[in-house]
Amino acid sequence: MSEAIADPLLALIRDRGLLDDLQRDEVVQEVGRTGKSVFQVVQDYGLLDLDSLLQIMADHLGTMVVSVDEGMLTPTVIEAVPAESARMYQCLPLALYGDTLQIALADPLNPAVLDELGFTVKFQIQLVVANPVDVVRSVEKYYPAQGGGGGYADILKELESDSDVAQEVDAVNKGLLNLDDVVNDAPIVKFVNLVLMQAVQDRASDIHFEPFEDEFKIRYRVDGALYEMTPPPKHLALPVTSRLKVMANLDISERRLPQDGRISVNVAGKQIDLRLSTLPTAFGESVVLRVLDRSAISLDIETLGFPTDVNKFVHEAINQPNGIFIVTGPTGCGKTTTLYSALRKVNVIDTKLLTVEDPVEFDIEGIMQVQVNEGVGMTFMKALRSFLRQDPDIIMLGEVRDLETAQIAIQASLTGHLVLSTLHTNDAAGAVTRLVDMGVEPFLISSTLLAILAQRLVRRICLKCRTPFEPSETQLNTIGLSPHDIGDKVFYYGRGCPVCNDTGYKGRKGIFELLVITDPIRNLINERAPTVVIRQRAVEIGMVTLREDGLRSVYNGETTVEEILKYT
Repeated sequence: MSEAIADPLLALIRDRGLLDDLQRDEVVQEVGRTGKSVFQVVQDYGLLDLDSLLQIMADHLGTMVVSVDEGMLTPTVIEAVPAESARMYQCLPLALYGDTLQIALADPLNPAVLDELGFTVKFQIQLVVANPVDVVRSVEKYYPAQGGGGGYADILKELESDSDVAQEVDAVNKGLLNLDDVVNDAPIVKFVNLVLMQAVQDRASDIHFEPFEDEFKIRYRVDGALYEMTPPPKHLALPVTSRLKVMANLDISERRLPQDGRISVNVAGKQIDLRLSTLPTAFGESVVLRVLDRSAISLDIETLGFPTDVNKFVHEAINQPNGIFIVTGPTGCGKTTTLYSALRKVNVIDTKLLTVEDPVEFDIEGIMQVQVNEGVGMTFMKALRSFLRQDPDIIMLGEVRDLETAQIAIQASLTGHLVLSTLHTNDAAGAVTRLVDMGVEPFLISSTLLAILAQRLVRRICLKCRTPFEPSETQLNTIGLSPHDIGDKVFYYGRGCPVCNDTGYKGRKGIFELLVITDPIRNLINERAPTVVIRQRAVEIGMVTLREDGLRSVYNGETTVEEILKYT
């Protein structure tokens, strides 16, 4: 609801007194319920007509309203804006007068677009206001997706009208045709390749292919949030999931058991690894791909965004001769990236580094990496036992999963090795209790543990549409602050623009909580103190909690209050 209230068009209409509070609230609720734009909802409710809305925007921008006249859209005018820019920013050139180009935007109240266009268009730009529906329609017509019909929507249309694929799938289901003959059909291959390429271009971390009773969904996870693509026809579920399994060298005839594999694809000259996992469900196999793009992830410890004190301690910890350093947090919070970055920092010629992982996510030059393979008996425990005979200096253990693994990690630490590992707990203090619950003796924990780093990833506000706002008292209460606490600090939100796909966020950053095992904490561990007591004592002696570090990022204009509430 807050995003709709912050909509610049709604603010303009409200400021002019054209809506009362009740009408405004109705518009906000409808926007939140349907996902339609304020522009559309105001018209649907009969509150303002199209011409009035366009004139309000034109008056605000100090320009004029024009209609989209296709007779004016000559090749010279169309070529004045690069196709990629026209599609990305949803902008349409309408006329060219000397060195001035008249441009209409689908979202004319987004000033960031004009700044971006200034870098790609060689003319002076005059912004005019036109019906956004006409602008979008003309952009699609005059700037088709590259490759002449190679866009996702075009391929979907092709597949929906292609009765051959539907008939072939039906024949496979009746046992009249071999599945191998369908998965290599050109339309299926083309569609799967396009979905993978689109996902990589949109910086997706995961791609979900989900068959349901009446539909087949495809969703991307970008910056931690899932976004749904236009669903393909339901009959494509079997050939698409089977095509992915073929690419990962899996058995396509086995649909009753989960399978795991890897796919390597080349996108825009970059080699991208995809980790594939299948899961049999009531309506077919669900497939999830984890995108492992090395170029998109910096494994440089200096770029992880640690606060100064955390950065200083982590550097000290990874240079210790022995001890255990644990990174904790939920799945997908960047624990492995943090450990890889630490390993790269100490990956020098006079240090032997060994890792045991499930699976090995990135290959790092100079580090011996071992893949867990339960099927042949290659477990974390077995690998760790062998490690101690390989004369390592530093050992990275993918995850402390059980008592035996924890005991060997402690043994490795006591015999002069530095051990880096991860745990799944909500905060740093919780990791101590978790180890005790596993059955590890408290005196062993207190004598080997160096520190525990808890972390989360929160979405960054898009810099192109970042807008300051004054938080309400209710918003401040949710994070335990009062207007007096924030003083003159500025809060920001992302208004939404083409650069961030109208989400208001682009990219993610880490927030951290470092629990250093000092003497007071050691005493509490030995006394088997509960998590809350350890946490309280750590805060008393200076630990900055995840919530406090998150608020630091809010005050710096890097993220929003909503993100901090969601993850801490």
